[in-house]
Amino acid sequence: MERGWLHGEGFLLCLILHLLLQGRADIFTINCSGFDQHGVDPAAFQAVFDRKAFRPVINYSIPTHVNISFTLSAILEVIWYNPFIRWNPEECGGISKLSIATENLWLPDIFINEFMDVDQTPRGLMAYVTSEGQIRYDKPMKVTSICNLDIFYFPFDEQNCTLSFTSFLYTVENMVLGMEKEVQEISNISQNLIQNKGEWILLDIHQSTTKMTVDNSQYDQITFYVAIRRRPFLYIINLLVPSSFLMVIDALSFFLPAESENRAPFKMTLLLGYNVFLLMMNDLLPDTGTPLISVYFALCLSLMVLSLLETVFITYLLHLVTTQPPPMPRWLYSLLLHCTSPRERCLTAPQKGNKGLRLTPIQLPGLKEPMELVGKVPGPREAELNGLRESTRTRQEDEAQKQHLVSLWVQFSYMMDALLFRLYLLFMVTSIITVMVLWST
Repeated sequence: MERGWLHGEGFLLCLILHLLLQGRADIFTINCSGFDQHGVDPAAFQAVFDRKAFRPVINYSIPTHVNISFTLSAILEVIWYNPFIRWNPEECGGISKLSIATENLWLPDIFINEFMDVDQTPRGLMAYVTSEGQIRYDKPMKVTSICNLDIFYFPFDEQNCTLSFTSFLYTVENMVLGMEKEVQEISNISQNLIQNKGEWILLDIHQSTTKMTVDNSQYDQITFYVAIRRRPFLYIINLLVPSSFLMVIDALSFFLPAESENRAPFKMTLLLGYNVFLLMMNDLLPDTGTPLISVYFALCLSLMVLSLLETVFITYLLHLVTTQPPPMPRWLYSLLLHCTSPRERCLTAPQKGNKGLRLTPIQLPGLKEPMELVGKVPGPREAELNGLRESTRTRQEDEAQKQHLVSLWVQFSYMMDALLFRLYLLFMVTSIITVMVLWST
């Protein structure tokens, strides 16, 4: 698990707080007579404004109940009840809602434990106050939270982030946290708001309520577990598709003749292009950890290097066998014979005790076996003729063996090409299946 930052456009927070206060609110009813004729009189709310530094309760021994709800959007909404703000709309010309500067009101100190940025909310915002004392505060807020990121399956990864809401000052004796909405309703609203924003998809939201103990004091805490998934389309187009194209082109280069002089430079150009591609796309990869896609790129680069080395080796081998072919080891001869022509594996098997590859002598027409010459004493002319024939036959045998040995080494180079080409195909098919499975799940 990697610990990192999680932020981006579309991943913003909307918080809704409801403060339910108990007490005789009718004692503090505001006199709103004349509001419909002369406008709102600030003096009518002065008593409320003077109490903004204190928790708005009638009986201070009764805790304030705060119901929390949030939506992943762009607005932070805080709603609570203030028993000191009450008026009769019928006496105020039908006015049931007013806007008041938040600097004149008491605000609950609910904060997010995972919040890792400075609050850049503009000052001087307004809040709506109803005739029943309900205060609604809409606050634009962008939350940059810290999450434990598991990036192994990047860019098909799913992350679980937590948002813990608690009070910094008020203990459970003064403030009790609760839920304003069902967590499923919160999840549905959030999914509708951010379904087309940013690079993350909201999957689900879960919730749990706990008590946090700090220095023998307990604080209510509500934790929301937000499950999100990355949109992989951008990374597939910019990372996987170009890499796959270069691998396919490198695989098609096996159709070039093994003895071609242009094959090695072509593969070197592809290898250089792949390194340039990795350098350009490095910014799209995670800064920490080792995701599976990095392993894929490393395997692609290794296969291309192996392909280039195999091409260099075959070019050197073909050049060597045309000048002075080396003897083929017995195990390699048996392997080549098994892979190319399994029905003929016993026809020209190397003889025991021979050094390297020794083929059976090639019989030339018109030559007599030694048994036919038994009892005959050759003359000087016949001995010279027999020596010439023996030299010619030996030279022909050596030339035949050399040609056969060259053909075996050429077959061996073709076998290496075929083996590496099949390895390429297996790797590409496996990669495609893996991408399809990860994308569909």
